[in-house]
Amino acid sequence: MNSLVLFGLIALACVAGAEELYTSRFDSIDIDAILQNKKLLNSYVQCALDKATCTAEGKELKSHIKDALQNRCTKCTEPQKMKGRRAIKHLINEEPELWSALTDHYDPTKIYTVQYEKELKEIKQ
Repeated sequence: MNSLVLFGLIALACVAGAEELYTSRFDSIDIDAILQNKKLLNSYVQCALDKATCTAEGKELKSHIKDALQNRCTKCTEPQKMKGRRAIKHLINEEPELWSALTDHYDPTKIYTVQYEKELKEIKQ
């Protein structure tokens, strides 16, 4: 799903589980096109932060963010995991203000996101 992938903070270092997976209908989204378009990226972030209206992808994202974050994305599809890692790496390294806003909103005590940050800052993709 596009938004879940976009905000990989939810989809980082995920291990597939035996649980039911999130919908795969957005798995073909071009994550690089979103990450390279500041206006588009910002609209997804604003949706996730409840500051703007959401697309279908944004609504889907918001319904899974906390669960995926807390459970290391065990319900994510393989494309969601891969694209999520790419998106979060981009947010951490290139858009720290957006990353901070998202983590403040979804994980204010940094219980979950801190475990992902070090790993993704170091990945060379």
